Amino acid sequence: MRDKGRITAWVFLVFSWSSLSVTQAAGEELFLFGKHLFLKINASKFEEVLFSSAEVVIAEYVEFVWRRVRAAAVVPALRAAVAVCLGLSVMLLAETIYLNVVSIVVMVLRRKPERQYKWEPFQKDDPEAGSLAFPMVLVQIPMYNEKEVYKLSIGASCRLAWPTDRIIIQVLDDSTDSSIREMVEEECSLWAAQGHNINYELRDGRKGYKAGALQRGLARSYVSHCEYVAIFDADFQPEPDFLLRTVPFLVHNPLVALVQARWEFVNYKECMMTRIQRMSLDYHFKVEQEGGSSAHGFFGFNGTAGVWRVSALNDAGGWEDRTTVEDMDLAIRACLRGWRFIYLGDVKVKSELPSTFQSYRDQQHRWTSGGANLFRKMGLDIIKAKEVSLWKKVYLIYSFFFVRKIVSHFLTFVFYCLVIPLVAFFPEVEIPPWGLVYVPTVITLFNALRNPSSIHLMALWILFENVMAMHRMRAIIAGLLEMGRVNDWVVTKKFGDAADAMPKSDKHKACRFRFIDRIYWAELGLGIFLSLCACYNLAFSRNYHYVYMFMQSMAFSIVGLGYVGCAVPSSL
Repeated sequence: MRDKGRITAWVFLVFSWSSLSVTQAAGEELFLFGKHLFLKINASKFEEVLFSSAEVVIAEYVEFVWRRVRAAAVVPALRAAVAVCLGLSVMLLAETIYLNVVSIVVMVLRRKPERQYKWEPFQKDDPEAGSLAFPMVLVQIPMYNEKEVYKLSIGASCRLAWPTDRIIIQVLDDSTDSSIREMVEEECSLWAAQGHNINYELRDGRKGYKAGALQRGLARSYVSHCEYVAIFDADFQPEPDFLLRTVPFLVHNPLVALVQARWEFVNYKECMMTRIQRMSLDYHFKVEQEGGSSAHGFFGFNGTAGVWRVSALNDAGGWEDRTTVEDMDLAIRACLRGWRFIYLGDVKVKSELPSTFQSYRDQQHRWTSGGANLFRKMGLDIIKAKEVSLWKKVYLIYSFFFVRKIVSHFLTFVFYCLVIPLVAFFPEVEIPPWGLVYVPTVITLFNALRNPSSIHLMALWILFENVMAMHRMRAIIAGLLEMGRVNDWVVTKKFGDAADAMPKSDKHKACRFRFIDRIYWAELGLGIFLSLCACYNLAFSRNYHYVYMFMQSMAFSIVGLGYVGCAVPSSL
């Protein structure tokens, strides 16, 4: 063994010295290791290391290389990542403060749309004009195998307080299930028998998905005289006065193309995941939509619960199916043509939140990848647009797209789920307290300020949003690079009143499946990674990052084991 070790050590030294004449860089590294091997150890262990087995020499070499790579590449890369994330944190903080200040000023000064825009109610009892005082309105209801909710939107639309001879209801059915088609058509026939002008439109294929169905509906000759079009997804239930409160803004303000109402959720108490969704969407409507509408006359159309001016829709080029966010696409194109949008926070339309984790993931992937893909396709068009101001271009590119659609999701996942945990293994890399604590705290406080009734759920909201950031990050990459599932359109599963009507025993029976089927492996794997980082931090570091990492690890693990949302297999 001593002879074997002696030969190994001397051969390694000779090879390292001779390699200097081959490649200087490689030779220097090997020669430095030779010095490390023979000069690092003290005299008492020199013989033991020198004449040890070849495995020990290799282990020493691996350790030496890792230390060199760590100092020369890994630590600088991690410091650069921290610096980038801190810069993005400042950008996100500035955006959050700006939008919140705008929305708070609007709330404090009571600058409601009725005070900013001309608005007059329709005269119902005008004997001369009669129903002609009301403009022609088209109501479109796109649906796809909506067995559980089709009656909700059709019934609510037929109950709208509007002269029956001045409204056309159009049910755009892309269902592939023949039994569902028959049920939807029968429902339309029942309302038609009661005197409502309702039309059932069936397509053989799903070309263009929702955008294709809406565009085909507008092409029908019997709707050519409609001035405005209201859109409601299959689970949306507008109040009877919806058109009376929204259409006047379009009638009296010729530059306004869209009036968007706020969503209200009938099932937000169903589980913890739906409560958290409500917090995120309430913030979206109260801050992002309110701020964009008040300061810029623009926001992203939510795809439903809104009324469009048909001439503005056509002027923007109509519906496009090039991304999975056809609503946002149309809104951007209309904005670039100089049209303005109004958000009405006081007008609420009932709808349903995704109650299963798989449905929520699919919905978020469609929204996030579609937004990133639209940014890729329309960034240059925004820059070249001649009918909008430079300030609005900056708002669209920087605020609306880059910060909100890209930075927010990238930062949430990369910084809080990867960089901070990895720093635990590299004590020479430091994260300043303002970036680690103060910035996220301020952002969270702003969210809590706009969701006072849910302040007790803020910690859970943060942890769950970090989990979802992993999926949104993958969606961003797919959207920007146009790869993977970028064009996948998965309709969000809805339950309507079926879940409440189902007997309790049937609910439990429906949730019986193998434990392995409920596991989400990506979330579970990241939960294990965060747990290891937290344990290392607890054992060897002087900071308290492990507190956050243990909590985030639990969040990923709980989601990974399928204990979030309604219990259904992850494969569904």
